[in-house]
Amino acid sequence: MDKFTDDRPFEDGHLTRRARAGRSTAKRVALIVFAISALAATLGIGYRLGHTSQVLPDWVPPRLATALGIQPVKPRATGPVIYYRDPDGKALYSKDARITPDRRPYVAVHASEDVSFDNAPETAAPAQDANSGAKRILFYRNPMGLPDTSSVPKKDSMGMDYIAVYAGDEDASTIQISPAKLQRTGVRSEPASRRVVIRPIRAPGTIKLDERRVVVVSLRAQAFIESVANVTTGDHVTKGQPLFKLYSPDVASASAQYLSIIRDDGRTASLAGRKQLAEGARQRLENLAVPADVIADIERTKTVPLTITWAAPRDGVVLERTAVEGMRAMPGDVLFRMADTSVIWVLADVAEQDIDAVRVGAAATIKLRSLPGREFKGSVALIYPQVNTETRTTKARIELPNPDGVLLPDMFADVEIASGAEKPVVAVPNGAVIDTGARQIVFIDKGEGRFEPREVKVGTHGEDYTEIREGVGEGDLVVVAANFLIDAESNLKSALQAFTDGEKAK
Repeated sequence: MDKFTDDRPFEDGHLTRRARAGRSTAKRVALIVFAISALAATLGIGYRLGHTSQVLPDWVPPRLATALGIQPVKPRATGPVIYYRDPDGKALYSKDARITPDRRPYVAVHASEDVSFDNAPETAAPAQDANSGAKRILFYRNPMGLPDTSSVPKKDSMGMDYIAVYAGDEDASTIQISPAKLQRTGVRSEPASRRVVIRPIRAPGTIKLDERRVVVVSLRAQAFIESVANVTTGDHVTKGQPLFKLYSPDVASASAQYLSIIRDDGRTASLAGRKQLAEGARQRLENLAVPADVIADIERTKTVPLTITWAAPRDGVVLERTAVEGMRAMPGDVLFRMADTSVIWVLADVAEQDIDAVRVGAAATIKLRSLPGREFKGSVALIYPQVNTETRTTKARIELPNPDGVLLPDMFADVEIASGAEKPVVAVPNGAVIDTGARQIVFIDKGEGRFEPREVKVGTHGEDYTEIREGVGEGDLVVVAANFLIDAESNLKSALQAFTDGEKAK
């Protein structure tokens, strides 16, 4: 009885410990089974989502979405449509709505869908792995040149792999700008080509008479004007047209002497002597400027005319008339002044700094303020050998034909004289050159939104093109429009680079 009583507590404690151990083992087994089931369910869901077109909400971390191969939910586009892109993801853009050749509409890109145009941030990590020696991948860029990048490998909408960009691949001076930004700002490029660069030199001018075509009508002996023809200032006369009639005692005496000699039948002198006297008398008439037709009339009629008709010596316009009927004209008095205006001069006042660029024979274009819309072509005939001390200009003489007589003396004119290289040279449009004062720069288009600034040496600045002597070769693609945008991007990149270098040096 006592033995049974002493052994009972032992039996009860032993049973209690065994029961507790069994329950603890059952709990551990249940937990393991639950964990395995949860893991299997998670892997099954991930596998299913990864092989379907399901998308994850935008709160899912991008790295988890990338690991599962699923794209997050794309937020709804907001803002105005800023441009249209090709539905196949090609690098084709349009400012207005359009369709593809196979009649599919371009996809509208809203303001919220446009990406940032900032360059990918650079890290302080070394460009080369210290252990393996391989180049470090900075990021991955779109294979079609679109302005989106990725920190991990991926494919675009067409299944093409993004291209890895390694540290050191890009030149530090190269500027990267997205195609969308280039589309909006109107950046345009043209190849450098060989052409003749012409620089027009503009100068004011004045029309003047050709000094070699101006004549005056005067007498070499005293005379009396019997009558004057109906010719006034401004009239156009032709050579041989009568101007006035005169009586001159000296001309009459010389005519009588000449007539007496040619009428002599040989009674006073021999034939040789008479011929010599006749030549002397005729020379006296010619010295008095008696017209040849008057002398011929004396020889033919054997009479001395009382009056002589004086004719115009050449074609031209009467500039001045002083002959008056009944007046006494003394030797040397100007009775008529006339000029041939079929050819006139234009005297251009060329600035002192442009004199070296003007050459004799250079083509010139003249525009008159009184004849808008008309241009006259001529050439530089002479550059005057002195500089006006007051205006610091030199006169260049241009000869112009004036068959219709519309160019009048003392008219004002606007003159353009062509100058520049005579042979073709490498040239770019004027807008392609950025002059900083100390140097000249152009931007080379390297494609895919990449631009390289390049210093050049320029030559002649033409009206539309600038000669490039060093820095750019024929066929190089240079930016000719909106290069101020690229220049601003370049200056910003240089400033940020200088700031970063300064921080690293501290």
